[in-house]
Amino acid sequence: MNDSGTRDAADAPRNPVGRRTVLVATGATAAALAVGTVASESPTTRTADTADTVPVAAAAVCTLTKEMTEGPYYLDGQYVRADITEGKTGFPLKLALTVVDDDTCATISNALVEIWHCDALGEYSGYVGNNGHNEPDSGTFLRGGVLTNSGGVADITTVYPGWYRGRCVHIHVKVHVGVTLTSDGSFTGGTELHTGQLFFDETVTARVGALSPYSANTVTRTTLAQDGIYDDGGAASGLLTLTALGSSPSAGYSGTLTLGVERG
Repeated sequence: MNDSGTRDAADAPRNPVGRRTVLVATGATAAALAVGTVASESPTTRTADTADTVPVAAAAVCTLTKEMTEGPYYLDGQYVRADITEGKTGFPLKLALTVVDDDTCATISNALVEIWHCDALGEYSGYVGNNGHNEPDSGTFLRGGVLTNSGGVADITTVYPGWYRGRCVHIHVKVHVGVTLTSDGSFTGGTELHTGQLFFDETVTARVGALSPYSANTVTRTTLAQDGIYDDGGAASGLLTLTALGSSPSAGYSGTLTLGVERG
C-alpha cells in the first residue's frame, strides 16, 4: 500500500522489522524560532548555489498543521537520537522543527518529535527492496527523533530524502507528549498529538535529484503537483523552508517548520 492507500505488488511492505529499542541522545540546540505572529510576507527557499530565492506559501505559525497519513512504513520504538543517518549517503539535511500549541502559540518543550523517510534510492529501512533496489537493511536507518528543547525546537540531522513510486519527496513525522524515558533508553506511554508529513520545494528537489546518489534512483519522480496527499497548503501542510548550506546542492540544506498541534 502506498501512502495514498493504493496497494500494488511493488508498494506492499515486505520483511518489516519489529519493535526497536529506543536509545536516548541529545542534539544540538537551535536558535528559538519566533512564534505567535503571522508572517507578513511569504517565506522563501534560499538557494545559495544560484543566489536565487524560491517563494513558498505564506504561513501563520499558530495554524494547526494538517494531519496526514502515517503510511505503511512506520516502525514503532524508534531510536531517540539527533543524527539518524547511520552512514547513509545523501546530501546533509539539518532540520529544526518547532512544536507549538495551535491555540495559544506557546512552544511545547519535551515533546518527542520522530521522523522516518526513505533513502536516496527510495528505500525505507525494514522494507528495503520495495522500490526495486538491493542494499543492506539495518531496519533503523533514517528513523528516529529527539525531545524538543526549552524553546520547543527539535534538531535532527538526516539526509535529503529520495523518492519512490507514486509519492513526491517527503518525510513522515509524529509528535508525542508525556512519554517516559526508561532505564534502557527506550520510551513508553505518552500521547500522540500529530501525525503528518514534511515536503520539499520542487526547484530544490530537481537540483538534488539530478546529482549522485539521487540520480541512480530509476523510479519516475512524482512532483508536488502530482502528489495525491500534498494539497498545496504551504507550511500548514508541512512545506519546509529550505536554506542552502553551501554553493552546491551537495553541501546540503537546513529545513525549518513550525508544527502547530492540538494539545487538547
